[in-house]
Amino acid sequence: MSPERVRPETVARIGSRLIYRVEFARLIQKLVWKRWYPSLTRRLSADDVLFFNLGYEEDPPMGLPLVASDEPNRFYIQLYHRTATQADINGAQVLEVSCGHGGGASYLVRTLRPASYTGLDLNPAGIAFCRERHNLPGLDFVQGDAENLPFVDQSFDAVINIEASHCYPRFPRFLAEVARVLRPGGHFLYADLRPRHLIAEWESAIAEAPMGQRCGRVIDAEVLRGIEKNTHHWSLNAVDRYPSAFLRRFGRAFAVGQGTPVYRDLQRGELSFRMYCCAKD
Repeated sequence: MSPERVRPETVARIGSRLIYRVEFARLIQKLVWKRWYPSLTRRLSADDVLFFNLGYEEDPPMGLPLVASDEPNRFYIQLYHRTATQADINGAQVLEVSCGHGGGASYLVRTLRPASYTGLDLNPAGIAFCRERHNLPGLDFVQGDAENLPFVDQSFDAVINIEASHCYPRFPRFLAEVARVLRPGGHFLYADLRPRHLIAEWESAIAEAPMGQRCGRVIDAEVLRGIEKNTHHWSLNAVDRYPSAFLRRFGRAFAVGQGTPVYRDLQRGELSFRMYCCAKD
């Protein structure tokens, strides 16, 4: 069919089908995460796994002072510390979106002294684990959706998000929700990764968000170094014990450690890890 013979209603019908397929793919993505993470939590909570990020180390090493109980999680903690200290959260009301098993929330509450800290996660099993494991003054945990935050406008001075937004079907919607719950002058403290072919879209979404970007940098080398130095890997063993073959394949794509797909893709430049600080005017 020549272009001049394509009717407007045909274009509209094709467009609606494409939109439906994209929305359906997003729904499937979210359903998989909702099924996989609670099952992973049930397997990892017995081992007291507190962090899900890849890790971070600088050259020369950060030498972050840690108490003995935090030392096994040093490289995970260093990613939290470097991201969160892009702004001063002492005395602030802080929200962490996708708090996982709460290890980062606990560390930041104990060391950076926010007035209050709320950890939110879509995973109800993870939230139950956090409530039982992390009992600190000013720290609470809420089950909820990153794309529909259950808080009133201008509730927080800072929003933290560490290595989680790549799981969100509608990243611009998440950014809009962050801006909505931030007070004027509040900060969005953020670190995550994307495949190379999605980086332009990622950067565009951040630039168009209703917040101003204060700083941003590529941290591929620091994350690779963190993975290499980190001997506290749990993901491959945990994923391989999963009874569902489909979810084992899905989980291995996100596993941590040298030789895993994530590590190789970061080495080759097929993935890029970045850290941002944005502020709401």
